[in-house]
Amino acid sequence: MTVLHALWLPILLSSVFVFLASSIIHMALPWWHKSDYSKVPNEDKVMDALRPFGIPPGDYMMPKCASMQEMKSPEFTEKTKRGPVMVATFMECGNPGMGKPLVLWFLYLVLINVFAAYITCHALPIGAAYRQVFRFAGATSFLGYSAALWQLSIWYRRSWVTTIKATIDGLVYCGLTAGTFGWLWPR
Repeated sequence: MTVLHALWLPILLSSVFVFLASSIIHMALPWWHKSDYSKVPNEDKVMDALRPFGIPPGDYMMPKCASMQEMKSPEFTEKTKRGPVMVATFMECGNPGMGKPLVLWFLYLVLINVFAAYITCHALPIGAAYRQVFRFAGATSFLGYSAALWQLSIWYRRSWVTTIKATIDGLVYCGLTAGTFGWLWPR
């Protein structure tokens, strides 16, 4: 068994590599994620209509029922037929900048790589072969980067195309993580 603290370099370096790769994917290849979100028809009118409600930042579902019993009611069924039916995230107004999301993204990458290191170091000894390390670190980091995205399409009807593109991004990220761990695995 390898000790977790011996893997601080692959944890941090793979986080940097994934951070850089995600930046390249989103900035140098803008066409890849350009179609992830569609523009609402009559955007200005919709924004003008919603603005007076002062909806605070958060996640919302519409229509939303309070209980399973209400979900079965004719009134709720009629609401869903009339529409619109949606899940929406409202964000704070203004341009909040990219600083905080980028810091949080990097911390998330470190966390995923700590889990990859934890599982891999408990599965493999010091001196394990590159392919073994790649397999464990890659599978673990793939779960962190991609697997949880699928439930958004399953339960909240997020576009499957968007989810598949993000999963492909996750494959790139896990390849970088696995490769870094294999390269820097203690000998």
